Order: sequence, then C-alpha cells, then structure tokens
Amino acid sequence: MRGTLMLTGMVVAGAALVGVALFGLPTDGPREPAPAEATQQAGDSPVLTASVAHAGGIDEAARELDLIRPPRPKQAADFTVSLLSGETLKLQGQRGKPMLVNFWATWCAPCREEMPAMERLYIKHRQRGFVLLAVSVDTDASVVKPFLERYKLTFPVALDAKMDLANAYGVRALPASFLIDRNGYLTALALGPRTWDNRAAHTLVEGMLAQ
Repeated sequence: MRGTLMLTGMVVAGAALVGVALFGLPTDGPREPAPAEATQQAGDSPVLTASVAHAGGIDEAARELDLIRPPRPKQAADFTVSLLSGETLKLQGQRGKPMLVNFWATWCAPCREEMPAMERLYIKHRQRGFVLLAVSVDTDASVVKPFLERYKLTFPVALDAKMDLANAYGVRALPASFLIDRNGYLTALALGPRTWDNRAAHTLVEGMLAQ
C-alpha cells in the first residue's frame, strides 16, 4: 500500500482541499456557461438554448454525484501514457471527446467497489466517443492484468507505478476521478468512489457529449 495514498476519511477530506486548490488556479480560457435560467432570453437561437440546457444538466448531475466543479476554466495537464494493450494514449489526441481519468490501485477496496459501474458507463457511451482511462498506481504491474480479467473490465488501462501522472494531477487519495471536456478543460473532480452507472452519471456524460 502506498503511504501517500491513505484511504481514511480524513485524508479524503484533505484531498478535497487539494482538488479545490487545483481548480482554483487562475487560467485563460472561455468562461463556463451560466445555468439555463440565467441566460435564456426571448429570441435565443436553438443552438444557444440547447448548449445552455446541456450545461444546466451537467451542473445538476455534478451536484447529485457530489463532484467538485471548477470555479473557472482550467486546462487539464497533457499526458501520454502506454496502455496495457500496447497502444499509446495522448490526452491531446482525445480532443473532441469527453473523458474520465480514474486513478486507482488493485489494493484499493473503494476502487474495486466502483469499477463495475465504471465499466457499465463506458460500455453505454463509448460508441458516441466517451473515453474512460483507468490509471493504476500499483508498483507491481503483474497484478493489474489478472485483476482486469477477473472483473471483465474492458476500458483502457495505463500504469503509473512512479506516480508521475498522479502527482501531476495532485492525487492524494484513491480513487480519484477527473472529468475532462471535449476541449481539454477540467469539468469536475470526484474524490472517493461513485455510482458511475446511475441516472446522474449518465446525464453527466450525455451532457458532455452534447456540448
């Protein structure tokens, strides 16, 4: 077990502060759309109205899932990882696709708890372009593939044994999930496990796909 990734409630609470600080950094970029009721006016174009409606749906879904939302736009740190499949995945190469990046480990009980739901979320939306990347911080790579086979997980998985990517994203507890929009901006952060196959989770991904 990694000493820097303790799974107590106190550490998860502390990690929440890290997530808030991460999202609070100043950055350049387009302002996040306001909720529908604040911007819809008579004569709005159908495209604008639809865009605002999707933003409102994402906000509501994020609240239901108890996600941390960025107060201002922040570009996700770019990365290139080698997948267990032998392929390479680069964040910039996923532009145009919403993405969930999940940091986990085989020894992490809450990670194991949420992974079947993550698989169902991925299966439902992957044909429309949704990308789910699970980044294992296990130091023993040999335990990861048997774990994936046991739970019949099909989403892409990368190894981060030295925690280079985890540190770049400020991960201090597992699991930690980062939602990244089509343009490479952080949409939300989940600290701890979530029910990724419930109505709110599907609404969140559908809203990101529709943006």
